[in-house]
Amino acid sequence: MEACREFNFGGQPFSARYFMEHPTLYERIGGDAALRQLTDQFYDLVFNHELISRLFKTDKDLIKEKQRLFLTQFLGGPQLYSEVYGHPMMRARHMPHTITEDDAVAWLQCMASAVESLPLSKELKDELFDRFPRTAFFMVNT
Repeated sequence: MEACREFNFGGQPFSARYFMEHPTLYERIGGDAALRQLTDQFYDLVFNHELISRLFKTDKDLIKEKQRLFLTQFLGGPQLYSEVYGHPMMRARHMPHTITEDDAVAWLQCMASAVESLPLSKELKDELFDRFPRTAFFMVNT
Protein backbone atom coordinates (compact mmCIF):
# COMPACT_ATOMS: atom_id res chain seq x y z
CA MET A 1 0.00 0.00 0.00
CA GLU A 2 1.39 3.39 -1.00
CA ALA A 3 1.76 6.01 1.73
CA CYS A 4 -0.60 8.98 1.62
CA ARG A 5 1.40 11.97 0.37
CA GLU A 6 -1.45 14.45 0.07
CA PHE A 7 -4.72 15.14 1.80
CA ASN A 8 -7.55 17.61 1.36
CA PHE A 9 -9.06 19.86 3.98
CA GLY A 10 -11.71 22.39 3.16
CA GLY A 11 -11.16 21.78 -0.53
CA GLN A 12 -7.46 22.68 -0.24
CA PRO A 13 -4.90 19.99 -1.07
CA PHE A 14 -2.02 19.77 1.41
CA SER A 15 1.28 17.99 0.85
CA ALA A 16 4.98 18.48 1.54
CA ARG A 17 5.09 20.41 -1.71
CA TYR A 18 2.33 22.74 -0.52
CA PHE A 19 4.29 23.64 2.60
CA MET A 20 7.48 24.16 0.64
CA GLU A 21 5.69 26.50 -1.77
CA HIS A 22 3.74 28.41 0.90
CA PRO A 23 5.96 30.17 3.42
CA THR A 24 4.83 30.39 7.03
CA LEU A 25 3.64 33.62 8.57
CA TYR A 26 6.96 33.70 10.44
CA GLU A 27 8.81 33.70 7.12
CA ARG A 28 6.45 36.16 5.42
CA ILE A 29 6.80 38.83 8.12
CA GLY A 30 10.60 38.67 7.94
CA GLY A 31 11.55 35.97 10.44
CA ASP A 32 13.74 36.64 13.43
CA ALA A 33 14.57 40.25 12.57
CA ALA A 34 10.87 41.17 12.41
CA LEU A 35 10.11 39.35 15.67
CA ARG A 36 12.94 41.14 17.45
CA GLN A 37 11.55 44.47 16.26
CA LEU A 38 8.03 43.44 17.26
CA THR A 39 8.98 42.27 20.75
CA ASP A 40 11.14 45.35 21.39
CA GLN A 41 8.32 47.70 20.38
CA PHE A 42 5.68 45.65 22.19
CA TYR A 43 7.53 45.52 25.50
CA ASP A 44 8.45 49.21 25.35
CA LEU A 45 4.69 49.74 25.52
CA VAL A 46 3.85 46.94 27.98
CA PHE A 47 6.54 47.76 30.54
CA ASN A 48 5.17 51.32 30.73
CA HIS A 49 1.46 50.51 30.57
CA GLU A 50 -0.34 51.59 33.75
CA LEU A 51 -2.66 48.57 33.81
CA ILE A 52 -0.53 45.64 32.72
CA SER A 53 3.05 46.56 33.61
CA ARG A 54 2.39 44.87 36.99
CA LEU A 55 2.34 41.53 35.19
CA PHE A 56 5.92 41.92 33.94
CA LYS A 57 8.16 42.45 36.95
CA THR A 58 10.86 39.82 36.43
CA ASP A 59 13.95 40.11 34.22
CA LYS A 60 12.77 42.22 31.27
CA ASP A 61 15.35 40.84 28.85
CA LEU A 62 14.31 37.29 29.72
CA ILE A 63 10.60 38.17 29.27
CA LYS A 64 11.33 39.58 25.80
CA GLU A 65 13.45 36.59 24.83
CA LYS A 66 10.79 34.10 25.93
CA GLN A 67 8.18 35.99 23.93
CA ARG A 68 10.42 36.02 20.85
CA LEU A 69 11.02 32.27 21.15
CA PHE A 70 7.31 31.61 21.64
CA LEU A 71 6.24 33.83 18.74
CA THR A 72 8.79 32.17 16.47
CA GLN A 73 7.11 28.84 17.15
CA PHE A 74 3.56 30.24 17.25
CA LEU A 75 3.94 31.78 13.79
CA GLY A 76 5.34 28.68 12.12
CA GLY A 77 9.07 29.12 12.60
CA PRO A 78 11.47 26.79 14.37
CA GLN A 79 10.26 25.25 17.63
CA LEU A 80 12.64 27.39 19.68
CA TYR A 81 10.47 27.85 22.76
CA SER A 82 9.85 24.12 23.11
CA GLU A 83 13.53 23.33 22.63
CA VAL A 84 14.48 25.58 25.56
CA TYR A 85 11.47 25.48 27.92
CA GLY A 86 9.42 22.46 26.87
CA HIS A 87 5.79 22.55 25.78
CA PRO A 88 4.51 26.15 25.93
CA MET A 89 1.49 25.38 28.18
CA MET A 90 0.78 29.11 28.02
CA ARG A 91 -2.37 29.12 30.12
CA ALA A 92 -0.71 27.12 32.90
CA ARG A 93 2.34 29.38 32.83
CA HIS A 94 0.12 32.45 33.18
CA MET A 95 -2.13 31.08 35.96
CA PRO A 96 -0.02 32.47 38.83
CA HIS A 97 -0.88 35.97 37.55
CA THR A 98 -4.30 37.56 37.89
CA ILE A 99 -5.31 38.37 34.31
CA THR A 100 -8.61 40.13 33.61
CA GLU A 101 -10.42 40.88 30.36
CA ASP A 102 -9.23 44.49 30.70
CA ASP A 103 -5.66 43.17 30.91
CA ALA A 104 -6.18 41.14 27.74
CA VAL A 105 -7.55 44.21 25.94
CA ALA A 106 -4.61 46.33 27.11
CA TRP A 107 -2.18 43.61 25.99
CA LEU A 108 -3.87 43.51 22.59
CA GLN A 109 -3.74 47.30 22.27
CA CYS A 110 0.02 47.19 22.88
CA MET A 111 0.42 44.36 20.39
CA ALA A 112 -1.68 46.21 17.79
CA SER A 113 0.60 49.24 18.11
CA ALA A 114 3.70 47.06 17.86
CA VAL A 115 2.36 45.25 14.78
CA GLU A 116 1.45 48.57 13.22
CA SER A 117 5.07 49.73 13.63
CA LEU A 118 6.38 46.92 11.41
CA PRO A 119 7.20 47.71 7.77
CA LEU A 120 4.63 45.24 6.41
CA SER A 121 1.62 45.50 4.11
CA LYS A 122 -1.74 46.15 5.75
CA GLU A 123 -2.85 42.63 4.78
CA LEU A 124 0.15 41.04 6.46
CA LYS A 125 -0.25 43.23 9.57
CA ASP A 126 -3.91 42.17 9.78
CA GLU A 127 -3.01 38.50 9.37
CA LEU A 128 -0.34 38.77 12.05
CA PHE A 129 -2.55 40.61 14.55
CA ASP A 130 -5.42 38.18 13.96
CA ARG A 131 -3.27 35.45 15.56
CA PHE A 132 -3.36 37.16 18.98
CA PRO A 133 -6.91 37.87 20.28
CA ARG A 134 -7.92 34.25 20.88
CA THR A 135 -4.71 33.57 22.80
CA ALA A 136 -4.91 36.82 24.78
CA PHE A 137 -8.43 36.07 25.97
CA PHE A 138 -7.52 32.45 26.69
CA MET A 139 -5.12 33.79 29.36
CA VAL A 140 -7.94 35.54 31.25
CA ASN A 141 -8.33 33.75 34.58
CA THR A 142 -10.42 36.05 36.73
